[in-house]
Amino acid sequence: MIEFTDELQSAGRPIWEAQLRHPFVEGIGDGTLDEERFKNWVLQDYLYLKEFARVFAWAVAKSGRLDSMAWYAAVLDMTLNKEMALHRQYAGRFGLTPNDLERAPMWPTTRAYTDFLIRTAADGDMADLVAALLPCAWGYVHLARELSKDQPPKDQRYADWIAQYASDEFAEAAAWLRGEMNWLAEGLPPEKKNKLIHLFVLSSTYEYQFWDMCWNGEGWPADW
Repeated sequence: MIEFTDELQSAGRPIWEAQLRHPFVEGIGDGTLDEERFKNWVLQDYLYLKEFARVFAWAVAKSGRLDSMAWYAAVLDMTLNKEMALHRQYAGRFGLTPNDLERAPMWPTTRAYTDFLIRTAADGDMADLVAALLPCAWGYVHLARELSKDQPPKDQRYADWIAQYASDEFAEAAAWLRGEMNWLAEGLPPEKKNKLIHLFVLSSTYEYQFWDMCWNGEGWPADW
């Protein structure tokens, strides 16, 4: 039986395959990624996580099922009170302090991506929210598990990155969200499903752009 998330995966597959071929992701996989480039990711992902948590807050408010509300609330709590702390610890392995994380400017792609997520969560329904949210949760597991098929990188910091996102904990969270997406998509008309596919593909594209931003560097025009 073909589920709606199979349609989403099919639509997003070219972008996900492009992410695997991106030099930033390849550099994590083989351990050759320049540390300064990875610091870009550490800083921008920290800022991203703050906004990512707001999406789960919207999900708690908008969800119509008690068990779904509980799940989103648990993820919100884990993100704010566990994952952010782990991110600060991980940043320390690259010489970045909590103050560095808090003071880093949010780059244009990070701003555009998070604004898209927040706007979708605020203005859309639960199906819209989950379709936009899913590429991050599902995509990181997919990338990490593909990278884990090869020998782990000698740089333990990159090996730990792969192990974290390839873990059963992250995979189970992604699987739960896929189930939620399939439930929300049941009985929807074709035009609504097409909108959800569009949101999923757009969010997947932002995921690619995030890697590209961290590889190339980015900034705002200075002192206008």
